[in-house]
Amino acid sequence: MVVLAELEFSASDLAQVRFAISPMWEVGPGLRLLRSGSDHPVHRSWVDQVRPRMAAVGLDRGWLAELVPPKGYVPDFLNPAPAGPSPTLAEELAGILATPAARVRMDLDHLRYHTGGLSPRLRALYADPEARLARVTEEIETYWEVALAPYWARIQAVLDADVFHRARQVAEHGTGHLFNDLHPSASWGDNALRLARRKRTLNRQTAGTGLLLIPSVFTGPGLRTRIALPEPPQLAYPARGIGTLWEPRPVTGTAATAAVLGRSRTLLLTELETPASTTELALRTGLSPAGVSQHLTALRDAGLVSAHRAGRSVLYARTSVADSLLVAAGGSGTAPPARPHHR
Repeated sequence: MVVLAELEFSASDLAQVRFAISPMWEVGPGLRLLRSGSDHPVHRSWVDQVRPRMAAVGLDRGWLAELVPPKGYVPDFLNPAPAGPSPTLAEELAGILATPAARVRMDLDHLRYHTGGLSPRLRALYADPEARLARVTEEIETYWEVALAPYWARIQAVLDADVFHRARQVAEHGTGHLFNDLHPSASWGDNALRLARRKRTLNRQTAGTGLLLIPSVFTGPGLRTRIALPEPPQLAYPARGIGTLWEPRPVTGTAATAAVLGRSRTLLLTELETPASTTELALRTGLSPAGVSQHLTALRDAGLVSAHRAGRSVLYARTSVADSLLVAAGGSGTAPPARPHHR
């Protein structure tokens, strides 16, 4: 059944509307996309890179794969209300671990209703949430390192830009304009937020006070809600600028950077447009694996690359500091460093 959900707002509720960037709101939708097998037009490059890594470490058949079904309901305890505007993954995992056993069981009962049953693993979680939640959060950390951490600087830049845009809308036009511009299925009028084409009702009897607005790059075309008294309702929506998320970042010239860092290290930074391992970088650049490792250590110590464990290998990613450095150096208009020649 499709319903029109209507969430009324008092003056107090409007005063408690806020934005948050949530790592966990990228974990679940991102995992669902990876497991869907679909050829997503926007996220294709990310899916192609991450899907093999996810399978290599068994994430396609673990706790998360069972808690996040291909479609429909996802247990609410996986998305605790962010305490601040930009909580870390560790803070959100702490919130998951602190979930009362009764809440976990209630969410699993709801999952059972939608999926027709619980697997042996989820029945074990139901029987002893306090012991099993630690296994769930450990797997989330693994997924994060494999699928999201190497790309988080890029993802967060899109989310930050969305929040800045929405906050400016509120400042210039008011909260009503913000809600009307948030998504085609959302509208504001008569002190209420209306969400069209919903599968369940939404009202102040079942939702807490205020509203948490959470931009996401992986939620898909629709809106997602999380209702769990006494916490404020959460509304996750597609962030602006998703279409540009995976576009190559401009690097028009790097000779000035090479004069400071050296040609090999600058070459590695340009190659890290896509996160890669030491072996992959050695094959791409013609540098020796030992030399690549030495250069990456220096670049990591300088805050220009980050390292992320992915199974038995380590993925290196360019940081936002390195992006800014390369873009600034590109103003010289000089050519990028050439790959070393080996005979």
